[in-house]
Amino acid sequence: MTTNDNLPEVERYARSFDERVATVLPDAAQRCPGLARRLAEAGVSADELTDVAALDRLPVLSKDELLEQQRAEPPFAGLVAPDAPVRRIFQSPGPLYEAELDVPDPWRWAPALRAAGFGPGDVVLNAFGYHLSPAGAMFEEGARALGARVVPAGVGNLDLQARACLDLGVTGYIGLPSYLRSLVERLEALRDEDGAKGSGPVLERAFVTAEPLPPSLHEWLTARVPVVRQGYGTAEGGNLGYESDALDGMHVPADALVQICDLSTGAAIYDGREGQVVVTVFHADAPVVRLGTGDLSAWATDATTSTEPTPRIRGWLGRVGDAVKVRGMFLHPRQVVAAMAGLEGVSAFRFVIDRIEHRDELRCEVVTSDGVDTAPLFDTIRSRVRDGLRFNVEVVAAEALPADGGPVHDVRTWD
Repeated sequence: MTTNDNLPEVERYARSFDERVATVLPDAAQRCPGLARRLAEAGVSADELTDVAALDRLPVLSKDELLEQQRAEPPFAGLVAPDAPVRRIFQSPGPLYEAELDVPDPWRWAPALRAAGFGPGDVVLNAFGYHLSPAGAMFEEGARALGARVVPAGVGNLDLQARACLDLGVTGYIGLPSYLRSLVERLEALRDEDGAKGSGPVLERAFVTAEPLPPSLHEWLTARVPVVRQGYGTAEGGNLGYESDALDGMHVPADALVQICDLSTGAAIYDGREGQVVVTVFHADAPVVRLGTGDLSAWATDATTSTEPTPRIRGWLGRVGDAVKVRGMFLHPRQVVAAMAGLEGVSAFRFVIDRIEHRDELRCEVVTSDGVDTAPLFDTIRSRVRDGLRFNVEVVAAEALPADGGPVHDVRTWD
């Protein structure tokens, strides 16, 4: 009989979750009617969940399917136990609702931050949003689990945040890489104004996620911040990957099962082929089982000098469906259509996503009917997009638009 020690690294990692599949998920099915229903629809009984291999019998759950299930059975589609210790509820675009359990570091980001050098001596500026979406809270919990002090900056005034960094001796940053560049530029200028020019890096370390980090931006940042590490995760699954000092891919977490699954069959892939990132998190009170992130990746099969204990994925390689990520949040064509529905005077429109100076820019190009007063119309569009989609958008007039371009057009490059 083959032992786990003799298996290839990725299979050995997957098999390390066999016991949790067998002990946690049957209990979770008893607690959470939504999981019990998924098992019944797949023809799988809870006592057949004996190992990771058995999970292949359960279809991958897409975020669109989860959204429909939540609408049919609000707020959590029966996937959170009625007596679960829920301390906060968040809303992600869709809207999708996520429950934060009353446990330490519920999204499990502490190991990722520790690998980037964060620890008890750090004062961390957390530049992720704290309103409705969970990013701000999830990274605050991870930093606090390591004993760091957190400045809950959120998405706010850059000048005030830069001043706080200098006044409070901030050593670390968590947030978007594009925002980090803007912050560093403002910090350098502010420090020069204070007469502290040439006194070393303005920050010691940074952990960035939620948008790509192209080589040109990474080079710019590391010339000014000694340690810049990337992470990968979702609102539902938390930490799904993080860089080590080797900078050769993202190590999957040891406390949640990350799989790369075939796009056609949903079966787990253990070699270097591309597939969808699928996550299972073992909380009996709020299980996340075979949830498809919609992201594409593949296992890294080359040798590494990293000392982290888990295998690596190659990072974000694209999207399975139509949704795109803009400034760290997903934008789906159907959301755009809903936001623009019923606007009188709009003959055609499309949303264009561009990237300027390493920052995502969203533009709405509008073809208007003859005689329409564009000023109040464009104000209405900006208000609808801000309120409904949580994006600030530039609205511009266009004489014509491509007939088959669709409502969302992504022209970004990542060089």
